[in-house]
Amino acid sequence: MFLHLGRTPTLVVSSAKVLNEIMKNHELTFSNRFQTTAMRILMYGRNNIGFQNYGENWKQKRNICVHELLSPKMMQSIRLIREEEVMKLVNNNLREAINNGSDVNLSEMIFDTLNSITCKCVLGCNTQDYGYENAKGLARKMINQLGVLTLGDHFPWLSWVEDVLSGQVQEFKETFGAFDALYDEVIVKKHKKKKMRTENHHENSFVDILIQLQEDGHYDLSNGDIKGIIMDLFAAGSATTSAVVEWAMTELMKNPITMKKAQEEVRRVVGQKCIAEESHINKMEFLKYVVKETLRLHPSAPLLLPRETSTSVKLNGYDIPEKTMVCVNVWAIQRDPEYWERAEEFIPERHEHSKVRYNGQDSQFAPFGFGRRGCLGMSFALDSAEYMLANLLCCFNWNMPPQGIDITEADGLVSAMKFPLHLNPIPFSFKQEQ
Repeated sequence: MFLHLGRTPTLVVSSAKVLNEIMKNHELTFSNRFQTTAMRILMYGRNNIGFQNYGENWKQKRNICVHELLSPKMMQSIRLIREEEVMKLVNNNLREAINNGSDVNLSEMIFDTLNSITCKCVLGCNTQDYGYENAKGLARKMINQLGVLTLGDHFPWLSWVEDVLSGQVQEFKETFGAFDALYDEVIVKKHKKKKMRTENHHENSFVDILIQLQEDGHYDLSNGDIKGIIMDLFAAGSATTSAVVEWAMTELMKNPITMKKAQEEVRRVVGQKCIAEESHINKMEFLKYVVKETLRLHPSAPLLLPRETSTSVKLNGYDIPEKTMVCVNVWAIQRDPEYWERAEEFIPERHEHSKVRYNGQDSQFAPFGFGRRGCLGMSFALDSAEYMLANLLCCFNWNMPPQGIDITEADGLVSAMKFPLHLNPIPFSFKQEQ
């Protein structure tokens, strides 16, 4: 579908056939990012990986991410952090809530845990250690604001409205200012000056690595570059992965036979250890199908991040002009009955013999994007989602609260649930089963 939003030519791709043509023949032309007011303000002028236009500077940052921040050595460190935080969720937070005899806000607990994992990986400690108690709220606000299209994005001559009347631009600036102050604290006072090391500080955090690369001169990195990369990681690290776990638990609660099958597999693999370990996950094939089916029905970014054409191009017989905003509707593509039997139903078993991949190689299933602009943190997100889900299924049985579950989707960049998922956890004992 081609339309004009104000002065912005806009292409909405809702067909796997058209997306396949883009992927195979025009991927470079579609590798720029459409610039919104929110992205420009919140993302250091789009000076990062996710929102910067394709070019040499972007390639350098991508190389840093792939070869330095997400290297095999770093992945091992991340596993240790993930285990520590998920064990806190299972053994402390959930069991404490059970003792209080109330429903648990599982959505909030999942987000808190993944936010802690992200903070420790990126900064080397929790943001509370820097005096920023409300960083979790800031992270949620930033994700919501990144999905906002202002009047000025499509009618540039009306951009003053956001400043004078709506207050949107001021809200963006306030969120950015709070994060920027945090990053200054981290980079200047805690890392560069090597002050106030705590026992929870991880010497190989992403910030440590970026600053070392900057000081060694391996890459041309300014403090602004470092902040932009950090902001990118924060934007992607918590909200998207928590949405996957949240929707997976919701779909399993709606499908008790599938829930039973998933729990039986997890507990069979775990055995008497009672806790799922990282080494167990690759043996849990059905669990992986559950996550894969969740990504099909509930992609974290239903429209992906908007792209922009760098030149004019002929697509599917139509002329698409330069600087067209391109929105890829993976939500619709992944529910297309032409490619998916019983497309609206949650059926993890459909992936058992399927050769369709979700890493951006197959146009009918692209929850992490595709090509050069595909999500670099896909493995990190999947590992976190699978590990957390495995332990939630292993350690507890779950009941719905009397009011049931409202599955309304929230508006915004990330497809989270509009209302938090409340469930009743019941501790599971392997001894009781015997």
